[in-house]
Amino acid sequence: MLSRLLRPVTYADCPGWHEDDHAGAFTAFRRSAFRVLEKPYRSGSLGIAFAALAPIFAAARDIPALGSLEACAFFEAHFLPCLLRPESGEKGFVTGFYEPEIAASSVRTDRFRIPFHRKPDDLVELDDQNRPADIDPSFAFARRCGSGLTEYHDRHAIETGALDGRNLEIAYVEDRVDAFFAHVQGAARLTMPDRSRRRITYAAKSGHPFTGPGRILIALGELAARDVTMQSIRAWFRENPHRIDEILWQNRSYIFFREAPVEDSELGPIAAAKVPLTPGRSIAVDRLLHTFGTPVFINAPDLDAFDPGNRGGLRRLMIAQDTGSAIVGPARGDLFAGSGDAAGEIAGVIRNKADFYVLVPRVLLKHDPEKLQTFRTRSCG
Repeated sequence: MLSRLLRPVTYADCPGWHEDDHAGAFTAFRRSAFRVLEKPYRSGSLGIAFAALAPIFAAARDIPALGSLEACAFFEAHFLPCLLRPESGEKGFVTGFYEPEIAASSVRTDRFRIPFHRKPDDLVELDDQNRPADIDPSFAFARRCGSGLTEYHDRHAIETGALDGRNLEIAYVEDRVDAFFAHVQGAARLTMPDRSRRRITYAAKSGHPFTGPGRILIALGELAARDVTMQSIRAWFRENPHRIDEILWQNRSYIFFREAPVEDSELGPIAAAKVPLTPGRSIAVDRLLHTFGTPVFINAPDLDAFDPGNRGGLRRLMIAQDTGSAIVGPARGDLFAGSGDAAGEIAGVIRNKADFYVLVPRVLLKHDPEKLQTFRTRSCG
């Protein structure tokens, strides 16, 4: 059954719906359509059942490509929009993320000294069956040792040598702050000395809770909450290099990576939905609530980072294809801006209120007459 947080509306109620170029969203949706042939997505608790998405994925697989109007018609034919509004009645909230590009080396040198680590063999994923009573339920990972399972080494311990000598280093970069923000984003493209490119993506984490440097700097009175962006945090670190350890070590969480190829330079890393992220079209959501592959139309009137000077803000159809530990709640999303510094400039300033219009498979609303009767349909064009 659909969640009561989903309130039926019409496409005419979605600001800017017919102004969007839906072809980009269809291409991203179609990537998920082929991925689910290997393994279905888990249905989220909002009630968008994978079984209802499956025939729409099948229809998308049979269509090689669509223009904007045809893509719009595809989505309208298969889905109806619902405004997703939290129980508090407040608007939703979006942030941005991206894939950093960083100069790196496969060996440690005088310049490249900061390592990215692969997943250690003593790192164990926790569940209800193996979790020791003394490990907080929020921990998803632990360390296997002679006496059983215990908390894994935290950021401070790892950065001061806890994993040295175990041959876990994938590559080395020059700057600790660059490395830290790669941890925050969960991925990075590495430009090697021979100009070849490699990619690292999330593999696991230490298990400790994430504590963002912005929150710490606000609490210390170093930055005002309204001024906190990735850019302002980086600027503070440049001005206070002697305090980097003080701030970063308060975030005990540490990310481990795996290597992956850069097969298409226009696309991002393969993320939680097991498809490459599409810049400007993939959104990270709370995977316990949302079902991957679901289209979500975002209306953020004050967000112009993707299109500076656009007075209408961001009005765009996106596809749920990733998640993140900080992305919690129904109307909470993280917008993928792409790869490289330009994408970082976009992602780093996104902190905007937004309306979330979830596209619900029509078949689900046919089973809910009370919701279905509120709809009117409208064709594209």
